[in-house]
Amino acid sequence: MAIYHFAWDLEFFGYAPPGMTAEGGWKLFARGIASSFLFLVGVSLYLAHANGIRWASFRRRFIMVAGAAAAISLITWFAVPGAFIFFGILHQIALASLLGLAFLRWPAWATVLAALAVIAAPHFLRSTLFDHPAFWWLGLSSVNPRSNDYVPLFPWFAAVLLGIAAAGLATRAGLFARLRALALPRWTRPVQTAGRHSLLVYLVHQPVLIGLIWLFSLVFPAAQTPPDIAFTRACTAQCEEMRGPLFCAAYCTCVLEGLDSENRLDEIHGGSPSPETSQRLQEIVQACSFETEFAVPEEEP
Repeated sequence: MAIYHFAWDLEFFGYAPPGMTAEGGWKLFARGIASSFLFLVGVSLYLAHANGIRWASFRRRFIMVAGAAAAISLITWFAVPGAFIFFGILHQIALASLLGLAFLRWPAWATVLAALAVIAAPHFLRSTLFDHPAFWWLGLSSVNPRSNDYVPLFPWFAAVLLGIAAAGLATRAGLFARLRALALPRWTRPVQTAGRHSLLVYLVHQPVLIGLIWLFSLVFPAAQTPPDIAFTRACTAQCEEMRGPLFCAAYCTCVLEGLDSENRLDEIHGGSPSPETSQRLQEIVQACSFETEFAVPEEEP
């Protein structure tokens, strides 16, 4: 996680190409990290509550995670209002923990089927009906909203369900009992400590990394990429997560022309657009998505 975020920070400060962490191996790396987080949420949920929900401890943990998620939304709203984190990994963990309680007594095969349905949902249920901001947390809008950390309910809740199913199978096979009998070497103690305070590590590591890179940038500033090139690269990388290259090339060109015609590109490129520009960006995105949908033939992403 820290390695990926360090690479993202380098990109943010201009030391790495725009869109680098949203494509290729970096994209797979990011998805693997998020999937492992959520899978372990499911495993932990099963271990803690499969024999009966311990409401007092669940409430404490839920309030802690949900409060941290709300704090991140508030901070990023002021820091990067055009791409603030409104439903990131912590928001997903809080909601998934609550929803996951309903699956703790399900047979493993049924939970796996539910996970497959959650994974399939964005491929069949995406619609402009979900383009209103009130529905963005579902992950079913026609175009992903702009955010620095977007982990919507669909399809990411599937990783939690798979964790619940795996934990149930592992418990019945006696795997956890055997793991408890293992003695961990002393060199793992720092890792164990970090694991026991994973939320604190998650909240602290990014401010530390950003602060260090910012200090470095004061002495060795990064070369500036022209706004139109930077925007096109970032837009294409994000778009190609869902659509093919032909669609994304036309779509990103449309959005770029719309922003450029209204002299809003520099403001977007600066990372702190005004609420008016942020709203206008969403309107241009929706219009270009609709226009490109009818202008470009269907293709595989």
